[in-house]
Amino acid sequence: MPADNAAAEDLPEQMRVRREKRDRLLANGTNPYPVTVERTATLAQVRERHSGLQADVTTGDLVGVTGRVIFMRNSGKLCFATIREGGAGDTGTELQVMVSLAGVGAEALAAWKSDIDLGDHVFVHGEVITSKRGELSVMADHCQLTSKTLRPLPVAHRPMGEESRVRQRYVDLIVRPQARKSVQMRADVMRSLRDTFHAREYVEIETPMLQAIHGGAAARPFVTHLNAMDMDVFLRIAPELFLKRALVGGIDRVFEINRNFRNEGVDSSHSPEFTSLEAYEAYSDYNGMAELTTALVHNAAVAALGSTVVTHGDGTTFDVGGVWPEITLYGALSERAGEEISVQTPMAELVALAGRVGVKVAPHYGPGKLAEELFDHFVVPSLIAPTYVRDFPVDTSPLTRDHRETPGLAEKWDLYINGYEVATAYSELVDPVVQRERFVEQTRYAGLGDAEAMKLDEDFLRAMEFGMPPAGGMGMGMDRLLMALTGLGIRETILFPFVRPEE
Repeated sequence: MPADNAAAEDLPEQMRVRREKRDRLLANGTNPYPVTVERTATLAQVRERHSGLQADVTTGDLVGVTGRVIFMRNSGKLCFATIREGGAGDTGTELQVMVSLAGVGAEALAAWKSDIDLGDHVFVHGEVITSKRGELSVMADHCQLTSKTLRPLPVAHRPMGEESRVRQRYVDLIVRPQARKSVQMRADVMRSLRDTFHAREYVEIETPMLQAIHGGAAARPFVTHLNAMDMDVFLRIAPELFLKRALVGGIDRVFEINRNFRNEGVDSSHSPEFTSLEAYEAYSDYNGMAELTTALVHNAAVAALGSTVVTHGDGTTFDVGGVWPEITLYGALSERAGEEISVQTPMAELVALAGRVGVKVAPHYGPGKLAEELFDHFVVPSLIAPTYVRDFPVDTSPLTRDHRETPGLAEKWDLYINGYEVATAYSELVDPVVQRERFVEQTRYAGLGDAEAMKLDEDFLRAMEFGMPPAGGMGMGMDRLLMALTGLGIRETILFPFVRPEE
């Protein structure tokens, strides 16, 4: 037996039957994958032109339409099918087509019944009518297969599991309206964000993804090798230091929406490859960045949801509109822990508190880092509605200006929604001498085992020495924002997330 026939025999029955149909079509001189067909209207255009018709009417409008077959009912002399085209919205547009003996003839009707399966792409030419039940339809005078599916779609009573949906997102998009809705929502959010920036006269720029020195965040990088220069380089963990270079160069309002890569944990809220927004504005500060961020999220929610009220599948509801509450990191931590904690609290007292509540303490933790870990334990799970957490310790904020009133604090806030950090912002540190000191301090943390400590970037410091204006900066995770608006996990908000290869 030839090898290809042997392989075909090993296929599941439905795949074998579909493969045989493909082979038979080819043998009869019919290409099941034609180059093109004469489509004259989209399904959406047909529905728009002929909305509100009464039952059992003809229009005289001849159209050529295309779509994927998602429902079929074959009878003796008349066959019904529902086809769907891709497009905006949560489902795409669907339309009924009717294939009759009188319309296409005995040979074509028999071919439709024998050749077409659920999932196939088809072309149908005919008159737009309404059926006796009032369903807008195309009565075929010609029909043609445009792409033969060799794998059957999942059946309704056996939905795909989460892992299968992630690995085979192309199938998930075909069978599940929510998957298509998520794609559209993400597009609506991205468009809204850019519109808000453009209305404020920000300039969108692109910065390098391959970097000789990783910086702009505390994160573990991916390392690769650039053969042309025989040197190791890093996939960027953040665009911050290059966007700040643009401020030095005189572009006073800049933003970028693009990919970051961090070689860290993978879970329901973290992905090694993710989309980030960062924006910087000269002569702003972390207060100005809060006003900008609130406007960005307000507008994005309205664009994606039609309202600022967010409702998740588990029943969680909150409003991202209006004025958001603000708390301080140390104030909220003190309240929840039941004891006064400040930036001056000795490390020994923080370690003792961590021991009592089961928070682990790594060797490279300083008092600021441990205070943040305690805040995550005591406070973060309760932050469902949008909340600004302000005024972080300086020792965890190496790129941030010192607080203008309280020594030991930095002018930084984090935005939490639905228990996740969604965005962060600074009053930016612009003194190159202090910035060098901060970088040197980071090398000490690296020596203590902190794999996420920042590197000293001489070129960035040189840029700062040419004079960086006072500025505010903000970074927001796009996937986290979609998680907040939808209640979905990060692998559902990223269309094609990275997954471990199948065995």
